[in-house]
Amino acid sequence: MTALADGADIRVPTGVQGLDEVLSGGLAPNRLYLIEGAPGSGKTTLAFNFLLAGRDRGEAGLYITLSETAEELQSVARSHGWSLDGIALFELAGAEAALGAERDTTLLHPWEIELGETVGLITAEVERTGATRVVFDSLSEMRLLAQDGLRFRRQVLALKQFFAERGATVLLVDDLAGTSGVPDRQLHSLSHGVITLERRTLDFGGSRRRLEVAKMRGAQYREGWHDYVIRRGGIQVFPRLVASEHHSDFVGEPVPSGVAALDALIGGGPLRGTCMLLSGPAGAGKSTLSMQWVHAAAERGEACAIYQFDERAGTLLTRLTRLGLELRPHIAAGRVTLRQVDPAEISPGEFASILRADVEESGIGIVVIDSLSGYLAAMPQEKQLLLQLHELLSFLNQRGVLTLLINPQNGLMGSMRSNIDVSNLSDAILLLRFFEAAGSVRKAVSIIKNRGGLHEETIRELRIGTDGVQVGEVLKAFQGVLTGTPTYLGKEAPLLPNHDADA
Repeated sequence: MTALADGADIRVPTGVQGLDEVLSGGLAPNRLYLIEGAPGSGKTTLAFNFLLAGRDRGEAGLYITLSETAEELQSVARSHGWSLDGIALFELAGAEAALGAERDTTLLHPWEIELGETVGLITAEVERTGATRVVFDSLSEMRLLAQDGLRFRRQVLALKQFFAERGATVLLVDDLAGTSGVPDRQLHSLSHGVITLERRTLDFGGSRRRLEVAKMRGAQYREGWHDYVIRRGGIQVFPRLVASEHHSDFVGEPVPSGVAALDALIGGGPLRGTCMLLSGPAGAGKSTLSMQWVHAAAERGEACAIYQFDERAGTLLTRLTRLGLELRPHIAAGRVTLRQVDPAEISPGEFASILRADVEESGIGIVVIDSLSGYLAAMPQEKQLLLQLHELLSFLNQRGVLTLLINPQNGLMGSMRSNIDVSNLSDAILLLRFFEAAGSVRKAVSIIKNRGGLHEETIRELRIGTDGVQVGEVLKAFQGVLTGTPTYLGKEAPLLPNHDADA
């Protein structure tokens, strides 16, 4: 591998920032790489990103197409807003004329031209253009010309030696469908590196795509699967989040909500660098309480981020305004970032990438994910969802962020369950329940877990109205909260006055 004078490896950028991050800077130059994947996975788009990045660096690029026409490739480029000026296109459809007039009388189809002659045309084009970045698309057609595996391997070896002598970095594009969806192990052994692209169609929503660096000789890279999307302008790769790489120094001080009685329940407030789960039935006030922390932090000048999976952002802001928690000025000032997340159109990797960028670029101190049910709906067929969520929460903890997770529980009264159990991932749990007293439905709040220190082991009444959030006295005659069917057996005197309708 070519190296700099100080011993650092030279890297060739792929043109895809996230992929370069996965590859620890890019590809080693003057090597042959295999890009494999099913149709529609984005192989051609990645190849163009690679060539365009080279053009921007003043490097000559060549796209050799055995399966598509130059016009089809130009159409792909136009769909992304690209100009292919400065990139040479060579299509096999033009090989018949290049072979000479003696081929005009043959009964053979162009695809039946002798493989050696076809490879000769390709090498001649490489020499003519002086290309240092080459894309060879695709190997499926070359297999057909070779007719047997041994001949195919010999030609790939010959091409590898030819490109190496000319200092070219080459991407070989291969269609997994051409080998019944099974990777070609011979190509894997001949290639310096292998990148596998995968496209999956979900039962509902858009397709999900992910890639894996299956092999990369002599280089460190981030293993595992990484989500990516294809949008106008090319491929966007979202490297798998590794929380341990993002540690920062911070003081784990309590984060006040601005409601003294609420903070007293949890020993002054949840600590920075921890995760608090707000759990309870629909309508109990989970989102509103989380917004109380956000509003108080924004009033202090801290940056916060809210990721809304369920409730429409406009509805949330209108509701909060009626409760005296006006967030619009803080959003306009950039202190609060409010993102509406479409569960059907986002992958775990993309969501983690958006959240990471917000935290690192804006210095976010509080993150609200509303809700876990929406997060779960966004990842309907994802495996290891709890591990992904664990890594995301660990990243936020490492950055000193207070994370507020909204956890809706199924049902309003009686036994209630959650779609996903993350109690073990949470440092603190705030539990909300409905109860009946004096002919009215009221709300109760309690803290049932706090790793950050001491907390009250009491149950108090909670009221949310136009006069804000209020926490009442201890309900000593309150029984059955853990069963989900709490009953208040005491007198009405300790209860908060009903000045207005609950929110």
